Amino acid sequence: MTGTATPHSAPGRWFPVIGLEIHVQLATATKMFCRCEARYGAPPNTLVCPVCTAQPGTLPVLNAEAVRLGVLAGLAIGCEIDTVLEFDRKNYYYPDLPKGYQISQYDRPLCHDGRFAFELPDGSRREITIQRAHLEEDSGKVIHPEGLDLSLVDLNRAGTPLLEIVSGPDLRSPAEASAYLQAMRQTLRYAGVSDCDMEKGSFRCDANLSLRPSEDAPFGTRTEVKNLNSFRFVEAALNAEIERQSAVLDAGGTVIQATLGFDPDSGLTTQLRTKEEVHDYRYFREPDLPAFAVTADWIEQLRGVLPESPVARHQRYVGVFALAPEHADALVADKALGDFLDATVDAGASPGSAARWILSEVLRLANAAKRPLDELAITPARVAEVVALVDAGQLSLQASRHLATAVEGQPEVAVRELAEALDLLQVSGADELTGVVREVLAVEADLVARYRGGKTELFHALLGAVMKASRGKANPGTVRELLERELA
Repeated sequence: MTGTATPHSAPGRWFPVIGLEIHVQLATATKMFCRCEARYGAPPNTLVCPVCTAQPGTLPVLNAEAVRLGVLAGLAIGCEIDTVLEFDRKNYYYPDLPKGYQISQYDRPLCHDGRFAFELPDGSRREITIQRAHLEEDSGKVIHPEGLDLSLVDLNRAGTPLLEIVSGPDLRSPAEASAYLQAMRQTLRYAGVSDCDMEKGSFRCDANLSLRPSEDAPFGTRTEVKNLNSFRFVEAALNAEIERQSAVLDAGGTVIQATLGFDPDSGLTTQLRTKEEVHDYRYFREPDLPAFAVTADWIEQLRGVLPESPVARHQRYVGVFALAPEHADALVADKALGDFLDATVDAGASPGSAARWILSEVLRLANAAKRPLDELAITPARVAEVVALVDAGQLSLQASRHLATAVEGQPEVAVRELAEALDLLQVSGADELTGVVREVLAVEADLVARYRGGKTELFHALLGAVMKASRGKANPGTVRELLERELA
């Protein structure tokens, strides 16, 4: 389903209208307007300089990589890209904003007029408008130490490059907002523009909500819940604010436009301040930065190197690779896992067999070693060799699990050589296996008699006995055929 969602009535008789403002920290090595590292986890106020601490006489210098990543992000989420890049000053005071203003974009955002499609948990599809996605610098961070009656300011984050993505008021339920946020995060991570780590604050959002009495009524008064950094908190905060606004309206009151905070412990939203209007920020053009050209040719070059989207990858896995939907879901959910599969298929493996083996054995090895996939000794090329042996009937799945551990532990030894050294290769020749099958049938004469007397379910016991006699090396398909022939 694409287009307007099914209405979701709020408690009482109210219908929610939701829009999200997502703040994405771009994956640059340095800050937006200076050469300080843009790195998480450093001791407070160690990644600072005269520019990002707003010392008198300092001037900003634009980080070109932030612009490149901003354009890539805009293309990934279906936006148009402005060919003129201009910056503005957004004036407001906060303790962690040393300049007393933020360099941002106002009337000419870098990205605008986008449409972003995503899938809901029930499998239906929604398409949301993206009003704008603009570049700006982040503020610092105010820290409130527990048990101390003071606040501290850490300016390490001040000046790091952000892309703020503003959706249209198109979302109609907290669950839908959460699904949109998850799809947006996955898309941006695929595009390589940010790690979107919510715990580190590089992907967070503000949620705007209003209620109205029907789906075709004018929008109500909007409130904004600030700084939500988990999908669960977004959904919980919106549900709490729906309940709060519904209670106000049901009692005949008026919702006040305000900025709110959300307390996960109490599950309640609380007013921080009345909501500012645009004119309160006194925007004007940033005098220390000229306008920059973003050429159409450069935009098209970036469009050409934009990685495959998660939606397109899922369609390819199901439609071209013929993977089971649940396998496609798991592989698309983790880009590194999908990249590993693609490299394994490029090395000659069949997609279905490779997917099943990667989701079981490669993940097992990665979890046991507590290392990312690209640090494993069992590379996609070596996985392709293992999968080829399985598909050729030369290696059982059970044996391939033993081989996986050996391949990871001995990266210098060829895969087939390891399989031979460990005596794992299957015996598939009918001549070799016929004697084993006849020996087992002679030993298990009682089972054979009962099978021929109508207890056909004993076939599996006989099959297992042959596999055991061959120490697991017999090809099960060949054994099955020989058993059926001998028992007949």
